[in-house]
Amino acid sequence: MHTTTPLDALTARIGAVGSAVVAFSGGVDSSLVAAVAARALGERALAVTAVSSALATGELEGARAVAASVGIAHEAVDTAELAREGYRRNDRFRCYHCKSELYDRLDELAARRGYAAVLSGANADDIGDWRPGLRAAAEHGVRHPLLEAGLGKEAVRALARALAVPSAEKPASPCLASRVPYGTAVSAATLEQVDRAELALKRLGYRVLRVRHHGRLGRVQLAAEELVRAGDPGERAAVVAAVRAVGYDQVEIDEQPFRSGSLNLPITPVERNR
Repeated sequence: MHTTTPLDALTARIGAVGSAVVAFSGGVDSSLVAAVAARALGERALAVTAVSSALATGELEGARAVAASVGIAHEAVDTAELAREGYRRNDRFRCYHCKSELYDRLDELAARRGYAAVLSGANADDIGDWRPGLRAAAEHGVRHPLLEAGLGKEAVRALARALAVPSAEKPASPCLASRVPYGTAVSAATLEQVDRAELALKRLGYRVLRVRHHGRLGRVQLAAEELVRAGDPGERAAVVAAVRAVGYDQVEIDEQPFRSGSLNLPITPVERNR
């Protein structure tokens, strides 16, 4: 007796839509959707990456490489979330305005090119976090095959490994605006400064990190194992210098390990190097 596996179920779910545009960041979630869409839909699947000031340096190139690896056609579209006042205002509904811009563009592309559905990489664990983008998705009729199949982050990574998806172990990399606390206006200049600071730290060899933007203060968060490295005086000085070099007058290195979504929680500065 054949037992239906999670991959079988996901493939059938995606195949049933007939043709689809995949909202594709190149992260593990959307990469798994793209990989399965390539298997289930073939040439009737298209991965599309949104390009704007909020996209970190290197992410588009990474998405292109993943798309090529999993065998799905790939395109990039420009989005203009900064033209939306609700996005620039940066209250706790910022992601709603960002995703509304994205899905407006993907809906337009899908309608013009004859694709039947727009798919996202939202997974079952996203239900437990603050995700106003899901409301925008609902308004646009976007499908979430991972969420619909009840697949959380660990199951997604396991399936991505099984399919040899290159981004199976890729750390989460949400848009650069996620580094700006709610209530602080988002601008192209702010996003560029955050991007340059994080790129400088990556060039020092740090991999899982965020630079939180607090005006003149850049607040560095590192993964637990990398935080140990930054405890060395020489390393600490290099981190501080790298972030100062892009225009932050003050640099703080958080004593607590990086936690995704931490700006959704109260944050207390813990260490400051002036």
